[in-house]
Amino acid sequence: MKSFPVHTIDSAPEKSRSSLEALQSAFGMIPNIAGAMATSPVLIDSLVGLFGKVHGGSFAEDQIQIVLLTNAVVNSSRWPVAFHSTLALQQGISAADVDAIRDGHLPNDPKYAALSALARVMIEKRGHISQQDMEQFLNAGFDDAHLLEVIAIVAASTITNYTASITNPSLEEAFKQHAWARG
Repeated sequence: MKSFPVHTIDSAPEKSRSSLEALQSAFGMIPNIAGAMATSPVLIDSLVGLFGKVHGGSFAEDQIQIVLLTNAVVNSSRWPVAFHSTLALQQGISAADVDAIRDGHLPNDPKYAALSALARVMIEKRGHISQQDMEQFLNAGFDDAHLLEVIAIVAASTITNYTASITNPSLEEAFKQHAWARG
């Protein structure tokens, strides 16, 4: 398998450095996936731009992590599953709900379940969701703007999930306890 460098701010192409600096500021580190993305300034800049919009949107951070973790599992993307498991737990999502998603099930929390179900069906049906899928999400207390905003979260996670599949970055020590493989 082709090997991709995991760039630092100093080793990254000049046009990727400001995005890596933004991620360093947000996370206190540069995640290996971002270091790998930095090979392409277009890719890393796209992620950082969308990242800012997603995390500045109308969903709470715990809700965003539900969607991101679900997407990583559905896309069988090991690095993002470990990363988003860690972040979900840090956001106060119960270990039971995190484990449910990691096992391909819905979380117990009804709002989390609605978010996870919508994220899963968006990926599995490539965006061609049914009226019933929409109604189930809306009946959980979300609105039309939330429904459309989930598309942005799915797009952001698709960037990291696909990059992880192509570049296969190593898992940082901080995320190794949540290492994952499709069961």
